[in-house]
Amino acid sequence: MGVLSTAVLRAGSAVLPRGFWAAVRVWLDKPQVANRRLCGAAIEAEGALLLGEDGDASPHLGSGEEAAGGAELSWLWREVRGDLLSFLAVRPGLELRVVLRALLPRVRPAGLPAPPVKELVVQDVCNGTVTFLPLEENSEGKYQIKKCNVYQIQLMHIKDEEWSVSIIAPSSEDWYSDGVTYPKQSWIGSVLLSKLAKWSVEQKCSAFRSTLSLIPVAKYCKVYQDLKEKYKEMVKVWPEVTDPEKFVYEDVAIATYLLESSIVPGDSHLFPDTDWLIGNHSDELTPWIPVIAARSSYSCRYFLLPCCFFDFHGKYSRRQSKKTQYREYLDFVAEVGFVCGFHVEEDCLRIPSTKRVCLIGKSRTYPPTERSLVDEQITQFIHNRHSGAVVAPDREDGFNHSYHSDVCKEVSSELPENVMETANRIWMPGFQPREKVEQTRNCAALPRDFVDDVVLNVANLLLNAVPTKSCSNMHGGNMNTWNQGESLSLKEVAEHLNKETLKRLKSECGGLQTLLKNNHQVFEVLDGRVHIRDWRKEKLSRKTKPEVKRCLSAEAFKTRLCWFFIHHPDGCSLPSESCPYAHGTVELRQSQAIKKKKHI
Repeated sequence: MGVLSTAVLRAGSAVLPRGFWAAVRVWLDKPQVANRRLCGAAIEAEGALLLGEDGDASPHLGSGEEAAGGAELSWLWREVRGDLLSFLAVRPGLELRVVLRALLPRVRPAGLPAPPVKELVVQDVCNGTVTFLPLEENSEGKYQIKKCNVYQIQLMHIKDEEWSVSIIAPSSEDWYSDGVTYPKQSWIGSVLLSKLAKWSVEQKCSAFRSTLSLIPVAKYCKVYQDLKEKYKEMVKVWPEVTDPEKFVYEDVAIATYLLESSIVPGDSHLFPDTDWLIGNHSDELTPWIPVIAARSSYSCRYFLLPCCFFDFHGKYSRRQSKKTQYREYLDFVAEVGFVCGFHVEEDCLRIPSTKRVCLIGKSRTYPPTERSLVDEQITQFIHNRHSGAVVAPDREDGFNHSYHSDVCKEVSSELPENVMETANRIWMPGFQPREKVEQTRNCAALPRDFVDDVVLNVANLLLNAVPTKSCSNMHGGNMNTWNQGESLSLKEVAEHLNKETLKRLKSECGGLQTLLKNNHQVFEVLDGRVHIRDWRKEKLSRKTKPEVKRCLSAEAFKTRLCWFFIHHPDGCSLPSESCPYAHGTVELRQSQAIKKKKHI
């Protein structure tokens, strides 16, 4: 065992070593944040132990979840004690923290299942070390330490506010790597170390729960991998061996049936025989789903994945400036669940989206005999939201009986007459579900000839403005000047367009600015000013683009005509081989998207 790599940190005693152990905890609980090939980790047992004279000890686990894996941890320590002690600086009376975790791989080798890999983790707080000991079963079914892959993370105080974090590992010749549960030693010494160093000095507190905090991660990963394997062909062209009459048209028919009907919150859209109501990016219905669940039956539950921000009666209006809009909206939707009498839980899904926080209402805060009282509380809360006077029950105590009794006295007198009359039919008169066909208002629906005419007019306006700007450009050894034009404010540009054009643009969201930004090949809009885009500058910035964006750019290369080659008085500022657009129809390539459509 020797030092693989070291990172030097500068932080006060208020940050380290506490920050170091917090970073270790992240790597223990959520290894997937560093190693993307892992689905996660399941903590099977955890506890403190006190070493005896011979290095033997029994974990002193607490109650609850810690006690569940206590027996396995106890016999496992005894089983591997002989090999384990050689990696630890142990002494009698030393207290250690022991964790048994299972690393859950995300990637499956072709044709083979990927079983979890167990790892024993020993934390020595006194000496500032945490040792990771991978375990493997021998032919007799007993666990033994995979000695060639043991590694240790060590925190040391150098002086004053200077600390070091080091990775200690065996020689690289002995190290085994499969790239997943056994990462390369170079990855541990560089990527993992840098992340641990970063986490150790960060003092950020997330406003959201940890990902998948409400469910067993091991079970989730297994089910996810099974479903992914089972339905992997669905992401491809539909296979010929199955019957499309059954598998395709049946789903299309169900989807069509659900789309020819809109759900309007009211007694006509209750689901008394339903176990779960699922709102996946349900937009206008998001705050209504807990209400519908509460009024459908006492056993009905709900799952919500909020995205767009809607209140009961329209767009959600912010009321706090100290929170992000997303966090504030999640709190509002959770509050609706509390008012509806649910114990509301929050979790984060493992999905590629910025809106991945879900809210779950599974159990109630009140007995079945109080359903009518809760229903009155819900009615009052919705009315208060609509009128702007919000009174919410105490979340800590669940259902607020005093709040409810006040509602009983005041509900009949405070609610408008039309709400009382329609309480048995529509819960909020005037509620408008989204139209089946939404009007496109981003200038994308404007006729092409109209857009081309506006683009040409604005470009000529900028090019002919005085004083004109020009700059040198070298094409094949010849020195040319290329007119970059003048920059004008959006207001100045609008003043030069006729009233009919402006009227047509105003009917679109964003108007003139949206149209110009949509035509990014020609224009650049910065701080309210319009410029002719200089693609020589873009050429430099493309070198720093992420790999994914560079691949997308490569697919689109030469699939559209170059506007400057056709319309600019000086032609294109780039030579043909460097311009991403086609200099004439001869260079045009077929779009990859069109090719895929033809193939399908």
